[in-house]
Amino acid sequence: MKLTVLIPVFNEENTIGKVLRNLIKIRCPYNLEIIVVNDGSTDNSLTEIKKIKSSKIRVRSNNKNYGKGSAIKSGLKYARGDFILIQDADMEYNPNEINNLLRPIINKKPEESASLAVYGSRFLDNQATIPKVYYLGNRFLTMLTNLIYGVNLTDMETGYKLIPAVFFKRNKIRSDHFDIEPEITAKLLKNGFKIIEVSISYRGRSHLAGKKLTLKDAFGAIAAVTYYRFFN
Repeated sequence: MKLTVLIPVFNEENTIGKVLRNLIKIRCPYNLEIIVVNDGSTDNSLTEIKKIKSSKIRVRSNNKNYGKGSAIKSGLKYARGDFILIQDADMEYNPNEINNLLRPIINKKPEESASLAVYGSRFLDNQATIPKVYYLGNRFLTMLTNLIYGVNLTDMETGYKLIPAVFFKRNKIRSDHFDIEPEITAKLLKNGFKIIEVSISYRGRSHLAGKKLTLKDAFGAIAAVTYYRFFN
C-alpha cells in the first residue's frame, strides 16, 4: 500500500523545509511518496524545497498562484498512492501525527478502508491554538455541514484529510481555492464514504503571521457547503 502526501505551497519559505524534513523521517506503515506543488510562490519557497534531497519527493511548479484547490488538483494528476493526505506547508499541522490518521484504516481490508476517510480534528480535545475569528468561522461551517448533511463532525474545515484515492477517481473536484475543503467533505458524504475523526494538535497562525484565509474565503465555503448538497 502507498500513501501520497500532497503539499500545496505558496510563499512558505520559513516552514516548507521543516515540513519536508519531518515527513521524510516519519516511520510510516505505508510506502510514502511526497508531491510538492509550488503554486507560483514569489519568495524563496522553491529554493527551500530543492534543498531537501529525497527519492520520496517529487516537485511540480505552477508559473503563477492559482489557489490551494488548483494546486491540489494539479498534484492529484501525479499521485500514485492508495490514499491521499493533504499536508499544509506552514507547520500548523504536525507531520509527526500522520500515523494517528492512518491508525483507523491500517488493519482494515482494502475493500473496507477504500470507503473510509479520516479527518484530523482540532476540536475533539478542545486544545487547539487558533485565533478566535477563525475558530468561530470553523464552528459555524461545521455546524452548517452537520445540519445540511445529517452528520456529527467536529471539524469539517480541517486541513488534515486522509482520503482514499478511489474517491478522486470517481469524483471531479471543481474548487480552485479554499472551498475545496467543503467540496471534498460534501462529495464524500453524498457518495457514501464514512468520515472518521481523530484528535490532532494544531498551532494556528494569525493573518499577520502568514495566514491566507480571508472573509471572501469564508463566504465561498458557505456557498460550497450549500451548493454541493444539491449539485455536483
